[in-house]
Amino acid sequence: MNDANPAAKLRWAILGCARISRRGLIPGILGSHSGMLDLLASRRADAAREWASEFGIPRTADSYEAAIADPDIDAVYIPLANEEHAPFVKAAADAGKHILCEKPLALDADEARSMVEYCRSRGVILMEAFMWRHQPRTKALLADVRNGRIGELRLIRSSFSFPIDPADWRLDPARGGGSLWDVGCYGVSTVRLFAGQEPDGIRGHARFSDRGVDMTLAATLKFPSGVIGVIDCSFEQPFRCVYELVGTAGSVIVPDAYLPGDAPVARFFDLDGKLTEEVVYDGRNQYACMVDAFAEGVRTGQLPAPAEDGLAQMAALSAVLAACRSAN
Repeated sequence: MNDANPAAKLRWAILGCARISRRGLIPGILGSHSGMLDLLASRRADAAREWASEFGIPRTADSYEAAIADPDIDAVYIPLANEEHAPFVKAAADAGKHILCEKPLALDADEARSMVEYCRSRGVILMEAFMWRHQPRTKALLADVRNGRIGELRLIRSSFSFPIDPADWRLDPARGGGSLWDVGCYGVSTVRLFAGQEPDGIRGHARFSDRGVDMTLAATLKFPSGVIGVIDCSFEQPFRCVYELVGTAGSVIVPDAYLPGDAPVARFFDLDGKLTEEVVYDGRNQYACMVDAFAEGVRTGQLPAPAEDGLAQMAALSAVLAACRSAN
């Protein structure tokens, strides 16, 4: 971003024609106040050209390296498979690009630490792409919890599951596969965000495939404040996407938790379990919200979810998976 012109839009390149690019970051950047999608790179040149024509993206490149090296690009979004995050994050950092990296940030906590330190040494911004954290509903609920609307927080529960295609790459352990890394990470992010701390006790169980990938997993995370987080995730259950916040004075259930529609809601309940209010929130695209938050972080140097949060997230994920493996 041009430092001489704070209003200048951040010029983005996307690395790859991934599904998340089509349904997430392409409309997110196009719908943002701060971003301009200037370049789409893909190893499938025909796909890049087709998508560029469809979405009005000015330029394409047939390699990720070319996009990273482009002098007109300020920031790159990396939606690649998990094992490709670290090398392309470091390549982008070497080129002086700011980086929004798809979750999970890395294959494990050690790799995440090396990425964070590398970007810090190169003076570039790195953020993990948890879009749901930037949506107006999430911000409002976080304020409600902090202000005591449901009393003192005691329990955070998150469920995220869907039946996966048996040929999906996310079933390959060498590529960072597994339900925890793919959808359970949202639950871990949720309990960490609302607890406002890092867990100091973790227990879990999982059902692993013959290849060693967690297919169904459940875990509890205990926090120093006494808050307990309960997460479950699966690649072999029906679609579920919900979290619940339970306090001493009531609770709130959040449907379509990480994939809100145009009118996201939250349902508040009293101590008797009676529905007291259903609140409808601003339905602004959560990817656009994330893009704008990222751009503000680039401008000010103050990200709402800095690279260090991504490292703490990977440390928690690694601890959850270790607890599940040791319990089996």
